[in-house]
Amino acid sequence: MLAIFLAITFGAIFAGQTAINAQLSKFVISPFLASMISFIVGVVFLTITLFISGSPIGIPLDLLVNQPVYIWLGGICGAIALTINILLFPKLGSVQTTIMPVLGMTLMSMIIDQYGWFNSMQYSFGLSRGVGVLLVLIGVFLAIAVQDKPPQLSKTFQEGLLNQWGWRLIGVMAGMLLGIQVAINGQLGKVLHSPTQAALISFFVGTIILIMIVGIRDRSYINIKEPIRQSAPWWIWIGGILGGSYVLINVYLVGQIGNGQTVILLLFGQITGSLIVERFGLFNSFKKQIMPIQIFGLIVMLAGVILIRVF
Repeated sequence: MLAIFLAITFGAIFAGQTAINAQLSKFVISPFLASMISFIVGVVFLTITLFISGSPIGIPLDLLVNQPVYIWLGGICGAIALTINILLFPKLGSVQTTIMPVLGMTLMSMIIDQYGWFNSMQYSFGLSRGVGVLLVLIGVFLAIAVQDKPPQLSKTFQEGLLNQWGWRLIGVMAGMLLGIQVAINGQLGKVLHSPTQAALISFFVGTIILIMIVGIRDRSYINIKEPIRQSAPWWIWIGGILGGSYVLINVYLVGQIGNGQTVILLLFGQITGSLIVERFGLFNSFKKQIMPIQIFGLIVMLAGVILIRVF
């Protein structure tokens, strides 16, 4: 019972990370800089956690030499996906910024399972998974289509609708990157015999990449002090802690209740959290009314994910 409570709670808390990072982006005037700050905070948090647990931080040299290059690069996918989510949040809102990446992540995980990419265990595409994908697609449609019904199809609306679908497609792509990151980090955790150490490496690599991107694109890190100068709320800095905590609780729960149940319960928590964030406009986000058909769509989507992950 405690494991179920933790999974749903931390899934809901994690849903707030994107909203927090989106607000941070407004202060630093750069989604890349906001992502960089979040990753740095996550690295510090995970490093402290490893020290407290007594786990090693260093990597044996033979592992660096003998393992494929991709196994160390999961953090790149995470850095890109997190930055995309920050861009998506003001465009699509909390619910859609959650469900579009979930759709992409689900589809990519099925492709990875089908072909056994990244040394993952191979699972063939069966009837239950096919039905699960169909339910996920129907759920996504129900959850977002209600927002696309205008009183009249003006040219301006049509352009805005096309633009929204463009952002939704980008959200699916971000989710696919997250699916790749999960597979890579899972393999790295097996090699290192420490999922937490694998998470730290992923965060560290993502941090280095984002530091380079900010240096090349923004050519300055000076805006990092803007939240302090403008007296931003304290919670603006904790996105990385939420991300790091999510990874840690994920590792703990997999050992307690298994991977399938962990993913489903965390996803249920994320969907619930995104509804709460959007309904009440938490973390200074835009408040939207949640329609019953959207909730039904999310339930259908969750049922599809259960079919894909369990059967």
